[in-house]
Amino acid sequence: MSTEPEPPSTTENTGPGTPDDAPPAEGSVETDPTAATDGGPASEAAAGEGAPESPAADATDPESGADEAARKLSEAEAELAAQKLERERIERRKAEKQGPIPAGTKLSGKAADLLAAVRAVEGGEKPAATVFADPEPAPRRPAAEPVRRPQPVAAEPAATAPAPDTVEGVRRVLTGGGAPETLAPQVAAALGEGAAQELGEDPWQLLRVPGVRPEQADGFARALLGAECAPDDERRGRAVTVWLLEQAALAGHTALELPALTAALGRQGVPDADAAVQSTLAEGEALAFQDAVDEPGAAPVRTAEREESEEGDENDDKESGPVRVLVGLERYALAEESLADALARVVNSVAKEASTAWESAAASASGSTAELIRAVAGHGLVLHTGGEAARAEPAALLTAARSLGLRAVAACHTPDGRRRLAAHLNADDGDGFLVTVPGLLSGAEGPGRDAEGAFALDLLIVLDAPQLDVETAAMLVESLPDGARLVLGGDPAMLWSAGPGRVFADLLAARVCPQVASRTPDPGPLGELVSGVGIGELNQVEAPGKEIVIVPVRDAGEAVHRTVQLVADSVPRAFGIPAEQTVVVTPGHGGAAGTRALNAALKERLNPGPGRFGGFDPGDRIAYSPAPGRTVPGQVVTADAEGLHLSCAGAAVVVPKERVEQSVRHGWALTAHQAVGSRWPAAVVVLPGDAAQVLSRPWVYTAFSRAERHLSVVHGVEQALAAAVAEVTAKPRTTRLPVLLRTQVPAAG
Repeated sequence: MSTEPEPPSTTENTGPGTPDDAPPAEGSVETDPTAATDGGPASEAAAGEGAPESPAADATDPESGADEAARKLSEAEAELAAQKLERERIERRKAEKQGPIPAGTKLSGKAADLLAAVRAVEGGEKPAATVFADPEPAPRRPAAEPVRRPQPVAAEPAATAPAPDTVEGVRRVLTGGGAPETLAPQVAAALGEGAAQELGEDPWQLLRVPGVRPEQADGFARALLGAECAPDDERRGRAVTVWLLEQAALAGHTALELPALTAALGRQGVPDADAAVQSTLAEGEALAFQDAVDEPGAAPVRTAEREESEEGDENDDKESGPVRVLVGLERYALAEESLADALARVVNSVAKEASTAWESAAASASGSTAELIRAVAGHGLVLHTGGEAARAEPAALLTAARSLGLRAVAACHTPDGRRRLAAHLNADDGDGFLVTVPGLLSGAEGPGRDAEGAFALDLLIVLDAPQLDVETAAMLVESLPDGARLVLGGDPAMLWSAGPGRVFADLLAARVCPQVASRTPDPGPLGELVSGVGIGELNQVEAPGKEIVIVPVRDAGEAVHRTVQLVADSVPRAFGIPAEQTVVVTPGHGGAAGTRALNAALKERLNPGPGRFGGFDPGDRIAYSPAPGRTVPGQVVTADAEGLHLSCAGAAVVVPKERVEQSVRHGWALTAHQAVGSRWPAAVVVLPGDAAQVLSRPWVYTAFSRAERHLSVVHGVEQALAAAVAEVTAKPRTTRLPVLLRTQVPAAG
């Protein structure tokens, strides 16, 4: 049985890998620079669902007046603007530093050379040629970062499109090198003013465009440079190094260990990988870091150089342990440092006095709910873990905090998550204390900000915390005022964030704050099935009401046929759940049973039409991605000169026609990463034969738990499903957050 899913589309479930494991972005040029892009939403960002950058589309509120709507930014624009301001703040912070990355003193060997190289870069010089010559890393003593106040995040208009003359100049260069001129707007946006000259002088800058691969950029460079093009060109080495770091970020890493990076460069045909990394550092296109390595039982590293440097120093008798050298892109590496600083401030800034009011609230609760309230009473940062039913506990905490007169707000990953939390509170999900994370950051939802730019609140509860990438988490935590409490809650068995980092998992591992595990199980056969998957067991579950149905199939064609039959006929007839309340989840976009094939078949059955609006018709279910890593289910309403009109989570959205291809996709069938954060009355999970190699426990857990009342599994992988649940956990991500936290926050007892 074979469905031949496309490799770029079927790795989200296995988690991130090394740069060579990271597939090209969804919608990428597949074979050469002249190939047409497929055009998928920007939410397909991590783990094989690549995310081409897409400017946010305008969103309007159908109940507001036209004048008011014209004055307000859309949520997506405001969010992107907030992210832009955060990146600018990080750059200013870096410029204010007196030295390079904190790395301790008295280094030796490769670590000392690397530190000297980074300092030389900041001084405007090139690093020494011996930076990567030594085979072993040298020790360093980590130094704590100072705690910084949160900076204001103001809403600004989204970045404007490149100037027409800039795009035209880039188009001429692309044509001269045999690349598709349709890439001109993306190249101009990536390289900015002077893009044509920069691209002509360095053709490998084409790799800045999402989806372009090194072999395609090489072909473009050969056509443009002729005999001057060579594999050992320094420009190629730098461009490929940055590209590998970008691919690593798509796979979830915030940095790469130096040996992994140099090995990947070798596989991309870079003759001198060390020189390529050195050149990239010299040009400031990446940063180098040294992090202490915890090796239980390992003796501290001492070298002849260190012993010589310590002669006569009677006050320094401490030994340093081994370190690892990492290289990362500035935006992610510094966002991780900013997050660590902000978390340390939250942990250390809460008043520790006993609160009779808090104790009274805890006494009125029971079980893990009372434990959660008591933990929050005495600590600035608390982690809460549990499944869907466990959301009742942070809901009770929110109610208790507001009854004490505190400014308390709960933020969810998606509008549907907000709706489900509101159900526990018997509240309207439009109330000001129930928000989405993007809405809170943009200022479109929530209490707003005080004069210093911090959130005007005393307690922030963030649910769906495993979906927080490092940049979003940094913006959230840095926006908390001094003395505010933070609760991060979620299900650790879920897929991790679409963007780089594994913030929630890193915090759980670092053990720097109280952790409260819910003892509220998810009910019914579906709860029993999903709970078993979470601990690595695929159990046979009694489902007297046919809450769980297994549909075996022999091949991809039968899988598509049975899926359409289930959505359109069987589930509505047996359970009274209409087709629009059933989601289809499949491992990837490509292949004979991927989202493209399934959406085409479901559209033909449920809403046939010519697709006269850029492939869409009124009534089509869609997945709209206002920003990379975010997917909002919705429906097409109409289209006109302004663009494609959608209804997403009750809000009217207008997507300009030039953005439709990259930010809107048919949405009857989704990947698990697109579906995470939302639930439907019924779910049909499709497991075609060739999906066996990409299944993992987090993927299966996430896919199965999208169903509230009924789950159908279109099963074509035989024993591979049980093996994946039992044996295949999430691939590790390389991050620095635990190390950074250890230098600032003592481990909780």
